[in-house]
Amino acid sequence: MSASIHDARICTLGEGPLWHPERQQLFWFDIIGQRLLTQENGHERSWSWDMPCSAAGWVSKTQLMVATATALELLDLETGTRETVAPLEADMPTTRSNDGRADPQGGFWIGTMGRKLEPETGAIYRYYRGELRQLYAPITIPNAICFTPDGGHAYFADTHQQTVWRVALDAQGWPRGTPEVFLDTGAEKLLPDGAVVAADGTFWNAQWGAGRIAVYDPQGRFLHALPLPAAQTTCPAFGGPDLKTIFCTSAAEGLSSAQLDAAPHSGKTFLATSAAACGQAEHKVIL
Repeated sequence: MSASIHDARICTLGEGPLWHPERQQLFWFDIIGQRLLTQENGHERSWSWDMPCSAAGWVSKTQLMVATATALELLDLETGTRETVAPLEADMPTTRSNDGRADPQGGFWIGTMGRKLEPETGAIYRYYRGELRQLYAPITIPNAICFTPDGGHAYFADTHQQTVWRVALDAQGWPRGTPEVFLDTGAEKLLPDGAVVAADGTFWNAQWGAGRIAVYDPQGRFLHALPLPAAQTTCPAFGGPDLKTIFCTSAAEGLSSAQLDAAPHSGKTFLATSAAACGQAEHKVIL
């Protein structure tokens, strides 16, 4: 597998790629740039907020659930109108949303974190059929929220702790039991960022600072890695008509002029085609 550029727009902090299965279209965010991006009929398109926005799930062909710094919102892609579904730490001006994904049961998981990376100020929540419930806290940088194909387990990470956990889910998608460590990347000095699970159960993890997506088997054993032309890789997503295209966002945040000169594709969104791996279709959020 070799990567190419899907979209050349440079994101300060690219995140949250989502392949909409009904629209056959990729959406992603620039958290710091406060915008949602896509390509539509060969043209660049974006929506802007007056606050950070970071992750989405699809509700219908024309609607996305979008996580912002203060709320879960319903965005109409055709009209651009928005409405609040649930407040999200709206009374905490020092935090914002980060990584999120819909689960197979129709819930939406979303993490929060300090805007200035304040330690242990974040949490992970789940929205399900009208209820927003906090699941885990405190967390410093929530990431790697994704789910096994059978809906039986969820993964999540704290990038700061260099740890990915795995937890069992009940029939409605709520966690049951104590999360167990799936990956401890501290010894390798790797920072686990966003992740997605393929249809075969392999765990695909973008690793901040390593310029790659690392692939692990369901037991947490390293299999191989896909190198990308940007060190600060942030989150992968499977898409394309056969779900064999792997997309990945990246970030230019914090890089010096010299570093940007050395890695001019930092902040762009990439793609690669896999002959072997196939993704899961992203799950619909049930309001």
